[in-house]
Amino acid sequence: MRRIAVLDAPSNLGLRPPTATSVPGVAKAPGALRDAGLLRRLDARDAGCLTPPRYDPGDWRPGDGVAHAREIGVYSRRLADRIGAIIDRGEFPVVLGGDCSIVLGSALAMNRLGEAVGGRVGLVFVDGHSDFRHPGNASYVGAAAGEDLALVTGRGQANLTAIEGRRPYYRDIDVVVMGIRAQDEYRLDLQAAGIVTRPVPALRAEGAARSAQWAQEQLLDCAGYWVHLDVDVLDPAVLPAVDAPEPGGIAFPELEILLSGLVGSPHCLGVEITVFDPDYDPDGVYAEEITAALVAGLQSAHAVDLRPDLVAARADLLAPEAPGLLAAQEKPEDAEEEPAPQPEPLEEPEPEPAAAHQEPEPAAAYEEPEPEPAAAAEQPAPEAEEEPDPEEPDPEEEPEAAWKEPEAPEEEPEAARKEPEAPDEEPEAAWKEPAAPQEEPEPEDEHELRPLGSLPLLDSEPLPATMPGMLRPRRTEEFSLPAQRPAFEINPEALT
Repeated sequence: MRRIAVLDAPSNLGLRPPTATSVPGVAKAPGALRDAGLLRRLDARDAGCLTPPRYDPGDWRPGDGVAHAREIGVYSRRLADRIGAIIDRGEFPVVLGGDCSIVLGSALAMNRLGEAVGGRVGLVFVDGHSDFRHPGNASYVGAAAGEDLALVTGRGQANLTAIEGRRPYYRDIDVVVMGIRAQDEYRLDLQAAGIVTRPVPALRAEGAARSAQWAQEQLLDCAGYWVHLDVDVLDPAVLPAVDAPEPGGIAFPELEILLSGLVGSPHCLGVEITVFDPDYDPDGVYAEEITAALVAGLQSAHAVDLRPDLVAARADLLAPEAPGLLAAQEKPEDAEEEPAPQPEPLEEPEPEPAAAHQEPEPAAAYEEPEPEPAAAAEQPAPEAEEEPDPEEPDPEEEPEAAWKEPEAPEEEPEAARKEPEAPDEEPEAAWKEPAAPQEEPEPEDEHELRPLGSLPLLDSEPLPATMPGMLRPRRTEEFSLPAQRPAFEINPEALT
């Protein structure tokens, strides 16, 4: 079984500033999801946080290329290293972004892995927008988060599309796009490039489970695939806290089923979550709902067997005699770590004969002197002298522990009103009844263990756009949607 490892990638370098004096709030998303208990509820290992470079567009102007290009390139290399290290441990990486530009780091990691296994790695791109703007179909580029799919398929400036000489990171035929709106601006460009798509109307018509299976069938020739999840695939009626909300999205239950079907395969190598903006979620309501959906959707990743071929391939790539950049950069670090643990076992046996004060090791092994100094370290010296004289106090203490155990049921009947006669039934009633007064922990457990799709679904008939009252019910308080922001708006005065 695979273990999930959560890595924070709180980069906001791929978005334009909301105002002249502010920065995008997506960098706060990993912290908000962690505060909602994502790691605990996923039973995941904390893989740390990769701090991004400073956000500073400077004097960027249209025509200058992608803003923060140098910083994004450096950050993508570091992120690829961290993702590769997680895979080397046989774990399933879950990367918490950040904006969509972090897909460059995961794409670089998957391209390295594909080279190691001698195959290709695919991409399942679940996003409300195609993010396919590039110099070939737009007058200018600027924000990597709106151009990330074009960049990872080799369209754009070389310092982002050809890191380490790898271009493209994903081939067009190895990319599956899901969740875009039917009226997406670049849908015809995707079709012309040979990138298969399943917009929201088709996704609803086929169902989330069948759509996940369909995506896997499109990538049968690949050694594995990575999942990119932009939460703006959800409809703004259920999640307005994103950078660019677009009507006509899916609901939380559909996302849970889709995500569960994608990660519940041994060919899924990892997943990244992007574009949630806690600045539009001051009460933490949406952070809780996203966390619940991710917990429900990612549980199936635990039940998948490990793929030792991937770890073995990475180990071969990192071998000192293997050619390539990974062998030159990463192996010296591993070589330094190997001799470090060797002196540690040599130091451990030295205090053992000193504590035993005896030369024969087998005698010390039968007498087990190690627990005695542990007791002496706790300073119960007078108690230790009284205990060996009478050997009876030990059995006396055991019934005392036995008397303490019935004391617990004495407290339990306080919650249990009746049935004190049968001792076997009392603990059962005690376990059931105290659950009633503890109303707060119960909903947390229910969110963790609830089945997929248990929340209200959309109407059975698929519609091209979402209508009021069709999605998951929530409080009726009015909320304002953040204005949809394109990459960078051209200022006519700046061009003259």
